[in-house]
Amino acid sequence: MNFETENIEFKSGFTEEIYKEVIAFANTDGGVLYIGIDNDGNAVGLNNVDDEYTRITNGIRDAILPDVTMFVKYTIQENKVVRITISEGTNKPYYLRSKGLKPNGVYVRQGTSSVQASSEQIRQMIKDSDGDDFESMRSIEQELTFTSAAAAFENYGVDFSEEKYLALGMIHKNDGLFTNLALLMSDQCQHSIKVAVFGDDENTTFKDNREFKGSIFKQIDEAFRYIMLSNRTSSVFKGLERIDKSDYPEAALREALLNSVVHRDYSYSGSIIININDKQMEFVSIGGLLPGLTADDIRSGISQPRNKNLAEVFHRLKLIEAYGTGIRRIYKLYENCSVQPRIEVTHNTFKMILPNMSVAEPLAVETYLTPQKEQILDYISKNGQITEAEIMELLGVKRTRAYTVAKQMCDENLIVAVGRGINKKYLSKE
Repeated sequence: MNFETENIEFKSGFTEEIYKEVIAFANTDGGVLYIGIDNDGNAVGLNNVDDEYTRITNGIRDAILPDVTMFVKYTIQENKVVRITISEGTNKPYYLRSKGLKPNGVYVRQGTSSVQASSEQIRQMIKDSDGDDFESMRSIEQELTFTSAAAAFENYGVDFSEEKYLALGMIHKNDGLFTNLALLMSDQCQHSIKVAVFGDDENTTFKDNREFKGSIFKQIDEAFRYIMLSNRTSSVFKGLERIDKSDYPEAALREALLNSVVHRDYSYSGSIIININDKQMEFVSIGGLLPGLTADDIRSGISQPRNKNLAEVFHRLKLIEAYGTGIRRIYKLYENCSVQPRIEVTHNTFKMILPNMSVAEPLAVETYLTPQKEQILDYISKNGQITEAEIMELLGVKRTRAYTVAKQMCDENLIVAVGRGINKKYLSKE
């Protein structure tokens, strides 16, 4: 063979360029590299073949990651040419240690040349080698910092030293590179949460919108504080008692947000969407249910986390308790509301819709009758009506207490007041 092909490459002498050729062959279909043959196919040999052989073998071992040596075989030919046979590797992509796992460090074979791999080619090689589990795959971005993650772990009293990275699933067990889980936790996270506030029920008129970026811990914290601005609190008085009521249970908003972050499909680049109007709040995450699960299963508390390592991290930080409990907790918080939360699922989305409890009519709650209230109802049943003076005498209380009990019974729709002042009397609601 006296010319180069897709699987054959000539080099007249040793240079560091041979590392790119080895990487390209290992990342593609394998090939043969001859050191000591010029570009025209002429055998020129190596001056000191033993020394050059040592430089070549040591250089390939030290300059390329992951370890490619098990796929490389060397032969010193009689014409002082070193023949290097490279098989296709099983732990792609292989790359220059000095450049890292990025296009200018990863090479593939294209025709008779070794060229830089595209980002998409690198992603595909990672997927082919690591499998379809996105959070465990090696991240293309390796220059990561964890300022927000470290603060979150410290806040929850959990160790976040580098020795814990492997146990958390942040580094790949084979080569120590950061995984996509580490990317999600890092300050360089490429996903985001978008929140939009609308002025109409059809979500067509924008009032405000925000996008939260950075580490998922930073996103969760900032997005939660923002959506709580739309959780209005009103106060009502029941007798002398003040009762504060929010549009949404705070715990339900928290669970819906965490569920969106933990269970979304991060292999897609879109954002988590939260839509808010006066009627409801929608949490939309990318990725439908895993095969075999239905919306009824989710409502029943059955859970199969898409991102197991991420869910485990959140569990360690006590952000979530156990798989499947968050959805059940949301429904429990709405048990006395006439309008219930809804789950809507498509092939690529999961939507949790929380109704505004201040808009929905609450379900009727059984009224607890105290002995005093029972006495008043019995008196009205026998006599047709009762006055405040008669309540005072019946219960043996002063006028203020008689007024308070009668007012509570009116608020509870047990009795109705007729007239004013000294002529006021109370009748049965029926």
